[in-house]
Amino acid sequence: MSNLSPTIGFVSLGCPKNLVDSERILTELRTQGYQVVPSYDNADLVIVNTCGFIDSAVQESLEAIGEALNENGKVIVTGCLGAKEDQIRTVHPKVLEISGPHSYESVLNHVNKYVPKPEFNPYTSLIPQQGVKLTPKHYAYLKISEGCNHRCTFCIIPSLRGDMVSRNIGNVLDEAKRLADSGVRELLVIAQDTSAYGVDTKNRLGFWNGMPVKTDIQHLCEQLAKLGIWVRLHYVYPYPSVDNLIPLMAEGKILPYLDVPLQHASPTVLKSMKRPGTIEKTLERIHKWREICPDITLRSTFIVGYPGETDHDFQLLLDFLSAAQLDRVGCFTYSPIDGAMANQLPDQISEDIKQERYHQFMQLQQTISTTKLANKIGKIMPVIIDEVDDEGAIGRTMADAPEIDGVVYLNDEQSVKVGDIVNVKIEHSDEYDLWGTFVPNN
Repeated sequence: MSNLSPTIGFVSLGCPKNLVDSERILTELRTQGYQVVPSYDNADLVIVNTCGFIDSAVQESLEAIGEALNENGKVIVTGCLGAKEDQIRTVHPKVLEISGPHSYESVLNHVNKYVPKPEFNPYTSLIPQQGVKLTPKHYAYLKISEGCNHRCTFCIIPSLRGDMVSRNIGNVLDEAKRLADSGVRELLVIAQDTSAYGVDTKNRLGFWNGMPVKTDIQHLCEQLAKLGIWVRLHYVYPYPSVDNLIPLMAEGKILPYLDVPLQHASPTVLKSMKRPGTIEKTLERIHKWREICPDITLRSTFIVGYPGETDHDFQLLLDFLSAAQLDRVGCFTYSPIDGAMANQLPDQISEDIKQERYHQFMQLQQTISTTKLANKIGKIMPVIIDEVDDEGAIGRTMADAPEIDGVVYLNDEQSVKVGDIVNVKIEHSDEYDLWGTFVPNN
């Protein structure tokens, strides 16, 4: 390999927010002239961007570091688990350098230290304007803030990533426009708490294209809507201010989709979790949202088996699920996280009970999801195409986020291309997915 092109192996683990960090590091590496390679053995150095949120993610990260050390030997670690340097050093003392999440400058300095950047950069003219992306060309994540101001007892994100820091709204909109101009058809807006965007800046007035824009989620969405692409919101706490977003969905300006991580429905458990809001108000808000925008899709995640969760608490959760009729739901059994306050709570739940409640929860939601998807049979819906192969095409409706929700199968359909947004007549459904036929425009 030429000395003009030092090579860096890269491993990216964890959530979409971590993926965005990886994209930024990769863009900076390419800007400096490094070549990123998909294997360890030919690399001059390996970077592992870790996740440290739950025990299984920590284990996966430690295994990835070990594999990189075994295959290559020269390894730099960054990301959430990097905030726990002692834990990494205990298992892998031969790691060269360790930095925490969103430590872009430190990562580049470490790379420069062990693999000096080339004097001549043959890649500068090859770096796309939108930077290096790890998602397919037709969709991208847009991270609008770092960190979190909440102190949920089951979570350690604030200790890993700090308090919330909102990005400059002009910079966010600049990035969104670059992505749209590059061919991105769907933006997935992410943060630890998307709806709190701008709170740390007291929603100060920013500027974009010479026009004043208030730093909050509503005004951000109003500007994103002008790009003419799908805009999907994730990790939205159900603050009253979220009500202002629903008319934008009803008017077709942003996707009628809200990812609201509610976590539970029992007041006792929510209080123990230090979660905001009450379930009664949440139900009222959901009903109001559906009145304003009947097509809205609501996704949420819940935790069962949280310390102290009684049979009554769990029944309240099931009752809420029946009343709310959420479209997409994820469920996790409570898992102790090193450093989380919930580890010290009394009345820890046995694994058997956790699993029993998980299956009961998912069985109920599966019934709800099956009914909701069956109601879509016969409808013609816009679908964004994610894959096309010899067997046909696979896409998603407005109700489906990539990799976490369902898909639409278009069997034997080869006339569409990845990134197309086409009309599809829905003909069949099951618990989570749809099947349909492409409807050409007349």
